[in-house]
Amino acid sequence: MGAERHVRKASGAALPLALVPELAAAEVDRLVTPWRTAWRRNWFYRRLLKGKLCDRLRYQPADLLPRQLEHAEMLLRGRFSFGGDSVDIQSGSIFDAPAPSASWARGLHAFDFLPPLAQAGGEPARILATNLIGQWLKRYPRYREPQWQTEVTAQRLINLFVHGRFVIANSDLVWRSRLFVSLQEQARLLARVAHKAPEGLARLEAAAALTLSGACLDDSPKRLGQGLQRFEAEIAAQILPDGGHVDRCPETLMHAFRHLVTVIEAAQAMSHPVPSSLLSARDRMAPMLRFFRNGQGTLSLFNGGHEGDRATLSSLLQRDEAGGMPFGFAPHSKFQRMTAAKSFVVMDVGPFPTGVYANSAHAGCLAFEFSSGPQRLVVNCGSSPKWDGVLRSTAAHSTVTVADTSMGQVLRSDFARRLIGPRMLGGPDEVNSERLEATQGTSVSASHDGYLRRFGLVHARQLSLSADGTRLIGKDRLVPKMVRRGQCQVAIRFHLHPDIRVSPAQGGGLLLKLPGGEGWRFRSAGEPAIEESLYVASQTPRRCEQIVITGEVGRETLELAWMFERMSAA
Repeated sequence: MGAERHVRKASGAALPLALVPELAAAEVDRLVTPWRTAWRRNWFYRRLLKGKLCDRLRYQPADLLPRQLEHAEMLLRGRFSFGGDSVDIQSGSIFDAPAPSASWARGLHAFDFLPPLAQAGGEPARILATNLIGQWLKRYPRYREPQWQTEVTAQRLINLFVHGRFVIANSDLVWRSRLFVSLQEQARLLARVAHKAPEGLARLEAAAALTLSGACLDDSPKRLGQGLQRFEAEIAAQILPDGGHVDRCPETLMHAFRHLVTVIEAAQAMSHPVPSSLLSARDRMAPMLRFFRNGQGTLSLFNGGHEGDRATLSSLLQRDEAGGMPFGFAPHSKFQRMTAAKSFVVMDVGPFPTGVYANSAHAGCLAFEFSSGPQRLVVNCGSSPKWDGVLRSTAAHSTVTVADTSMGQVLRSDFARRLIGPRMLGGPDEVNSERLEATQGTSVSASHDGYLRRFGLVHARQLSLSADGTRLIGKDRLVPKMVRRGQCQVAIRFHLHPDIRVSPAQGGGLLLKLPGGEGWRFRSAGEPAIEESLYVASQTPRRCEQIVITGEVGRETLELAWMFERMSAA
């Protein structure tokens, strides 16, 4: 990957003293794991999980995620793929196979095999799903970690509630009884520990699973209300006033909205009053999803996550009764959006999120994505655990990099990462933006001080989209704020979507060819170079190219102007 060469100086950050209290608390939690496990496994604690037995699922939530039949075919052939890793097994139980990664183990024990098998249907798929669930019930009837961790239990319950009827129908009476006994214990455990799930989307999902357990199981009339209260609290903590998610990731927002819609529909199906705060959150979150939705109908790539599935997004947004449209500026999520004719631009004008939400943050301040109709031109590189340090660096975003150094660095200490996750550190303290809308078009001016401490520089960027959408004009300025010796090399990167073909144009600049025949010309003050890059908007990486403009800044302000201009209509 071309961007990988430009982040070697920022492969990780040293451990700051401010993280010591959080690390200490995480270490204490790790040390008490055996005691917690023993307590939740003992006879007395398990008596607390007993109660009225149920023998059916009285409600089936809708499956709002895309499913691929290829996944079911692989499972039927003995290949289990979760979290980017795969294990092949032809004999014995997959639960006895060594887990290649923690994410793979979580997917297995969360029953992520059930949705694709249910989608495929048929007797072979049902038999495999039934056997796998039966093997799990036999091996893990009592609390263990990670099998019964709060976040894993929540995901497993959601999969069973959504797809359980596929395996329950025509099932053996003994198998069915064991399943419902386990469902009851898992739901009652979740009622006790949902608030202890990892902060963020996992805790929101645990609250959603608790709510669904009250709708799907009839063993506890109070659990639906208890789940709604817990879910309300998480929505209040995680959803910003403008409808964005606190971690500033569009895909996280999509999943939070998915859980919200599922919870609202479950409450309505049970004729339970839906809290007004949840309806208000739905009305705020849907416009923010539209805010990030590009011409392809997928999500822009900022702060981790993937672009999502077009059909899934459409299905989710159809559940938005208000039909609210996005604003141009999200003041709490800190993004700017410009549209004109069929052109679309989204720009990140915010600092890194804090705390655990920085574990997925990207160092892409003032990066932007640009689409023409259904075709994306300028993108960010996306995210993947395999290239975490590279894809989260500044060079993997369509913005300015100074001295081959990322404006933020991922925590370097392996010990600390195991305890609190891959925290992004550093970054801007102050990010400002202004918006000007006029008859000739819309302009956004923004600046950040992410390079001030190390290099004494402030990066200012102005983007202007013409009223007819045929020109995107940019100006990047590196302004010295401190006296420093020598000069710094500056690189402006424009990562191109893999479907774009770029080549030198006659008369200077570059020609960008779109799949539909449309052409755009790129011009800049400096000579642009074409380099390799990588695009990871889904589980499958794709090679792409990037345009790079370089310059040097010393004691005087460096200003580099550039422009994308459409040459012909689609």
